[in-house]
Amino acid sequence: MTIHVKNNIHWVGQRDWEVQDFHGTEFKMTKGTSYNSYLLREEKTVLIDTVDHRFSHQFLQNLEMEIDLKSIDCIVVNHAEEDHSGALAALLERIPNTPIYCTEAAIDSIVGHHHHPEWNFKTVKTGDSLDVGNGKQLVFVEAPMLHWPDSMMTYLTGDAVLFSNDAFGQHYCDEHLFNDEVDQTELMDQCLRYYSNILTPFSNLVTAKIKEVLSFNLPVDMIATSHGIVWRDNPAQIIEKYLEWADDYQEDRITIFYDSMSNNTRMMADAIAQGIHDVDPAVAVKVFNVSRQDKNEILANVFRSKGVLVGSSTMNNVMMPKVAGMLEEITGLRFKQKKAGAFGSYGWNGGAVDRIHSRLTDAGFETVAGLKTKWRPDGKAMRICRAHGQQIAKQWALHELNVQPMQVVEAEPAPALSVAVPEKQKPQAHGAGCDCMICTVCNWVYDPEIGEPNQGVEPGTAWGDVPDYFLCPECNLGKDVFAVHTRCEVA
Repeated sequence: MTIHVKNNIHWVGQRDWEVQDFHGTEFKMTKGTSYNSYLLREEKTVLIDTVDHRFSHQFLQNLEMEIDLKSIDCIVVNHAEEDHSGALAALLERIPNTPIYCTEAAIDSIVGHHHHPEWNFKTVKTGDSLDVGNGKQLVFVEAPMLHWPDSMMTYLTGDAVLFSNDAFGQHYCDEHLFNDEVDQTELMDQCLRYYSNILTPFSNLVTAKIKEVLSFNLPVDMIATSHGIVWRDNPAQIIEKYLEWADDYQEDRITIFYDSMSNNTRMMADAIAQGIHDVDPAVAVKVFNVSRQDKNEILANVFRSKGVLVGSSTMNNVMMPKVAGMLEEITGLRFKQKKAGAFGSYGWNGGAVDRIHSRLTDAGFETVAGLKTKWRPDGKAMRICRAHGQQIAKQWALHELNVQPMQVVEAEPAPALSVAVPEKQKPQAHGAGCDCMICTVCNWVYDPEIGEPNQGVEPGTAWGDVPDYFLCPECNLGKDVFAVHTRCEVA
């Protein structure tokens, strides 16, 4: 199947409605994708890119229905990644020695993927051109690290079409090819999802490359991307969006994401979100559980946000694995000019919050003090979580807030905004040989003279008479972790 693009340009690519993963499993595709290959038939016949290797046979079959493969004079490879050049080997089996125009860096990538160093490579640099006849030329523009070292764009004079490679594209599959034919909200959502998850680390290069291309003063009537739709209606709109997204983009939005073993950290997230809304109803607050929701949607929201709050239960004195993985992704995306904070519930130690705080600081975020709650938050703890959200809303506000003082419940001052927890039960000073027992995990002391009324253990109950279902009030472990308190005389 072919689709007419403009004049002597036809789309000869492949739609992929079923694909769900990209870059291994790192990018989830919610709307499929397309592999856009373009056929130019001027005095010379030029093929720009191929398709993913899984569609090699179908690609060649469709191409042969359109032209004699031997009539292809040359192939332009804008990018060597498999979803662009995957059918190259199958094609060159049919038309060996056909010239391949690509950057010098692309030769390494193409040979690395296909293991054919003997192919007829023609290296091009920015400003080099290829005469295709009928008064038209292909002009090549290197675009290293957008998003591979080998990347380039190709511009067709006369028709004013920019074959933009991955830039300005999106993983988005539709039966229509052009931007004015599809759902506009859906399209822009996918464009932002693509940019935020893939191109954010290269934002400085995006800005520089767009300005370089604009400095050539070449008219751009159409942008033909490698994935998704072709921009024919006001193509400048996506260029303007890229310049906006590349400029330390943020909206009046706060993203909260967390993972929780027993819903305690989730309760904290809810209370913090409510506190933010108390003070600043205009700010958008989005809350996500990283173990259950779309990771790339979370990252897109972080990209859009002025700040992010990251929560985790403490497990083995570290954060939950999926939170750690998300922080690794965030570090790689190199977000700028954003604020962040950590929170979480813990039992006998609270190392997760400290680790999250350190990772966020190392990732370049402007961090605020972390918030810890011991065990399941009670009413007082929930009020402090809500007050923490109120403080965040005030500190991160992008506009003047009109909040009455009585509306804000201030948290009690504490160095790390940690929730106050009941002090450990302290026995009275005893002599040697007393009957106190100590938890060997958290050092909570059971004093028979006091008992543990919260679990129905009356004062005066000897340790041997304490029920087997008894749990340490501090760490929630059973009687088997207790030992004789040999130094109880030191109160």
